[in-house]
Amino acid sequence: MNPVGELRAFVRAALVDPVPRDHSQPDSAFRRRRVVAAVTLLLGAGLLGWALRIEPGDPAFYVATFALAAVWAVGAFASGPLHLGHAHTRDGRADSRAVVQSLMLGLALLGLFLLGAVVVAQVPFLRDPVQQLLDHAQYGSLLVVAAITAVNGVAEELYFRGALYAGVGRRHAVAVTTVVYALVTATSLIPLLVLAAALVGLVVGLQRRVTGGILGPIVTHLTWSLGMLFLLPPVLDRLS
Repeated sequence: MNPVGELRAFVRAALVDPVPRDHSQPDSAFRRRRVVAAVTLLLGAGLLGWALRIEPGDPAFYVATFALAAVWAVGAFASGPLHLGHAHTRDGRADSRAVVQSLMLGLALLGLFLLGAVVVAQVPFLRDPVQQLLDHAQYGSLLVVAAITAVNGVAEELYFRGALYAGVGRRHAVAVTTVVYALVTATSLIPLLVLAAALVGLVVGLQRRVTGGILGPIVTHLTWSLGMLFLLPPVLDRLS
């Protein structure tokens, strides 16, 4: 198969053709999931808005972000069953876990955003809010910030592509969860972070639709977010 055909097959397997499954639940459980998801969303949005306004170097940032991860994760597990999901293999089976595909998607997103940094670095209006967010790693402990990034990435996917996705219903779940994810991120008042949430949210939402679970979105999210944490600061510094 030629490279274009390989790419087309990869996109269809990873983001287009759903893996068969049956995750139906009783109406009472579905309504309960919606209530828990709504309460969690309100608490999480408030905590995120507070956490991203804390000055770099302030220990309160660590407390706020770990608390935020706890809210997303507890709300997700309290809402009902969560599934890891399955992915298509190259020979057409649907019995593998979505790890390799997800790593590739995460790396593709990372490359796209690092290319975008070439433009961002030249525009102070876009660069400065991002730089202030990255300063948490510069003025604090990079290892702790990396742990926060990883823990929150997992927790966000447990909630947005787990509890919330299942609570929305099948018809518009990708669109709704992507929009809600972007709106919640808008509490940061960082334009590029909102754009990132929309794009990453769309990709992992499509993964959730295809795989029926949260493993693929988690792997993609972590690959992208940890890559951005370690690679974006030197790229911005070199281009600014």
